[in-house]
Amino acid sequence: MFLDYIKEFFVKKSLKNNLNNVKNEVFTSNIQTIGLVVDESKFRDSKALIKELVSYGIAPEKIKIIAYRRKFKKKKTYSKPTFGKKNINWKGELTEPFLKEFIETEFDLLISYYDVENIALMMVTSKSKARFKVGFSSVNTRLNRWMFNTAMEEYKLFVSELFKYLKSIK
Repeated sequence: MFLDYIKEFFVKKSLKNNLNNVKNEVFTSNIQTIGLVVDESKFRDSKALIKELVSYGIAPEKIKIIAYRRKFKKKKTYSKPTFGKKNINWKGELTEPFLKEFIETEFDLLISYYDVENIALMMVTSKSKARFKVGFSSVNTRLNRWMFNTAMEEYKLFVSELFKYLKSIK
């Protein structure tokens, strides 16, 4: 229990260093690839979210998703790559190969679909090499380029607002 607090302190320190080194890229092209980081502890409708993104013209094979769960069993098989706080070491490094692959992928757009500041989710978002990042306004404003003030359950509104703004800047 006490060690968890110490680990969280060191991971927060690493996250703070990552946030100080954030580069803001300019969005100039059409969206071809999307990375999706979802907090499945609070939002279990990720298939509907993906379906909504597909309805706006994104090919399903171009959407890559990873899910976070607060209570996560390593031996259980999940339908999508799933991780928890235990997949981040004391230095703030991601230990799972699928997480490393996800953050190294240069997505055109990264959607951080969580509305509560969570160390593991924020670490994945901050380390991601995505060109453009969007998320919720209730999370640290240095993480995402655009932030939306909606509820997580209103995924249709979130996606429609996202594409409305993307269309307006082209």
